[in-house]
Amino acid sequence: SSAPLSLSIAFNVPRSREQKTALPLSFHDKDYENAIKYYSEALEVNPSNAIYYSNRSLAYLRTECYGYALADATKALEIDKNYIKGYYRRATSNMALGKFKAALKDYETVVRVRPNDKDAKMKYQECNKIVKQKAFERAIASDEIKKSVVDSLDIESMTIEDDYEGPKLEDGKVTLRFMKEMMDWFKDQKKLHRKCAYQILVQVKDVLSKLPSLVEITLKEVKKITICGDTHGQYYDLLNIFKLNGLPSETNPYLFNGDFVDRGSFSLEVILTLFGFKLLYPDHFYLLRGNHETDNMNQMYGFEGEVKAKYTAQMFQLFSEVFQWLPLAQCINSKVLVMHGGLFSEDGVTLDDLRKIDRNRQPPDSGPMCDLLWSDPQPQNGRSVSKRGVSCQFGPDVTERFLEQNKLDFVVRSHEVKAEGYEVTHSGKCITVFSAPNYCDQMGNKGAYIHLRGSDLKPEFHQFTAVPHPNVKPMAYANTLMQMGMM
Repeated sequence: SSAPLSLSIAFNVPRSREQKTALPLSFHDKDYENAIKYYSEALEVNPSNAIYYSNRSLAYLRTECYGYALADATKALEIDKNYIKGYYRRATSNMALGKFKAALKDYETVVRVRPNDKDAKMKYQECNKIVKQKAFERAIASDEIKKSVVDSLDIESMTIEDDYEGPKLEDGKVTLRFMKEMMDWFKDQKKLHRKCAYQILVQVKDVLSKLPSLVEITLKEVKKITICGDTHGQYYDLLNIFKLNGLPSETNPYLFNGDFVDRGSFSLEVILTLFGFKLLYPDHFYLLRGNHETDNMNQMYGFEGEVKAKYTAQMFQLFSEVFQWLPLAQCINSKVLVMHGGLFSEDGVTLDDLRKIDRNRQPPDSGPMCDLLWSDPQPQNGRSVSKRGVSCQFGPDVTERFLEQNKLDFVVRSHEVKAEGYEVTHSGKCITVFSAPNYCDQMGNKGAYIHLRGSDLKPEFHQFTAVPHPNVKPMAYANTLMQMGMM
């Protein structure tokens, strides 16, 4: 049977008798993985078709494989330098990677060729604004040593108005009662008073800044810890995790493995809840940094916009400072290593190297800190170029050598959406856990969390499905360039 018409139209895939399909696919079905498969097959038959490369680039964009998307858009333009959609795609890929100058160049081309295209003009102006803003920020940064927002805050003199009926810290401290009230308050889409938010941020910065880059804990035989993956601003799903698995406590410890914010439009509620529990149980509630706890990502994918909409630009600056102090990895019983992204672009990295990372910064473009936040496993041996355009992909042999050198049993990481909420690869030595079900309201995936017990450290997986949330769409606060259609 030939490829269905919807697929042919949406993807410009040839409808030939050779290409069989069991699925009526289209972009509307959001089955991008199969779209990629179809385009790859089509390109084997016709490797000089710019449209196929450009459309596969869009499917890669939709699955967040920005490195591959960039390569395909570039290839489309090598084949046909007049193919305007290729410039659009390449610009979008570069934007997603935070390469704003490169994106601007392509938007300029589109505007030159299509002076009456309103969408192109809008994207060009938006991108130009970001490039200028970045240049301005660099100029300021080199002028003076950056002062902390904390120094310019006078929290004591902030008054809580009489008509504010929400939760307040008790004598400036987070208590369990405060946490329960705050979670209910957030559930009703109400805003925590800015004084309370600032109190939490200043205190959590102090707690995090005293931690090492590699946190090492001992889990007693009778104890268990729950490891959660990405939560991405899906506050109502976070509440569901606590409902299913119990609230954090000294006897119910948790580790949240990065990417707390961005995409989901309740990121503030998620992060303030997690920071609150960190203050309440500093030795039983753990947070690691993800690639989305960074300025570039927050600028594109919603968190910066959300904080500015709900509070102020100054508060976002403080969040940015706090994120820089989040630890990068955690070792449990000297046997299990947990990080957001994955292993390293080079062999020979030791736990001691991780302990020595100076993490109080925006992540560099390469090296161990970048890899911990960005890398992904791959099924074949060796390493290859990252589908994301940052860091690398590492094979089972890389995992094996790293574990052996550091006397570890396995690694747990997050960073990738998985249909079942988790995935076990590399012969059980590399485990992925992802805790944002029906990611971005469209992926249809389950979420999961892992129980590890001190007695045997054998991972036990628990799956859950998405719960309803108020009608605020994902990416509601994202940069307009990421909200606008990718063409």
